Amino acid sequence: MACIKLKKLETLLQSVDDFVKPEVKLEQYMTPPHIASQALYDIQTKFKDLEERSVLDLGCGSGMLSIGAALLGASNVTGAEIDPNAVEIFSQNCREFELDNIDCVQVDVLQLETLFRSGQFDIVLMNPPFGTKQNSGTDMAFLRIGIKLARCAVYSMHKSSTRDFIRKKAAQWDVKGTVLAELRYNLESTYKFHKRSSVDVAVDLWRFDVLAGEGAHSIEDSTRAAV
Repeated sequence: MACIKLKKLETLLQSVDDFVKPEVKLEQYMTPPHIASQALYDIQTKFKDLEERSVLDLGCGSGMLSIGAALLGASNVTGAEIDPNAVEIFSQNCREFELDNIDCVQVDVLQLETLFRSGQFDIVLMNPPFGTKQNSGTDMAFLRIGIKLARCAVYSMHKSSTRDFIRKKAAQWDVKGTVLAELRYNLESTYKFHKRSSVDVAVDLWRFDVLAGEGAHSIEDSTRAAV
């Protein structure tokens, strides 16, 4: 069970401050509160993977997933973020929520293997760059590191169009991957090159069961209706 109700969680997350000057090269978009709350609520109620767990949030941005995990009872949350401006907003958001069990490390996620040991965190969360523009492959690099640092499971969001590719990579990495939901991710106009006010992107919420590795190559889809 979750310590707070879904509607309450979404309402709280609506007050998380966004990026002030988002960096296009980092694909900075804040995870929408309704998506973050639903994803995190499902992670806790279906798998009990947040309460009293140590959590790492890769590419944490201004802290949407980190704060949500803390509100759902995580014992401690560590955010990893390369952008110093985002780290400052993250810290400010945590102060406003009066959360003292969250920390944010300014670091390139791709260098985290030198900072943390394998399996150091119970759970890894991420909404990584989708790998557009000049960032091709960044999403999979994040995922590979997340799988190495997680002791139990990784929860990650990826474009639905990459589902088959991710399924193959999970098999190569010897982890069991499950699509928990297909989400309608609404991206608001953020950068000058955006021609429309918003666009919907189909995004999968994945669970990678690290403990089911060592020979587990089966990848399951239990996709439910879009949120």
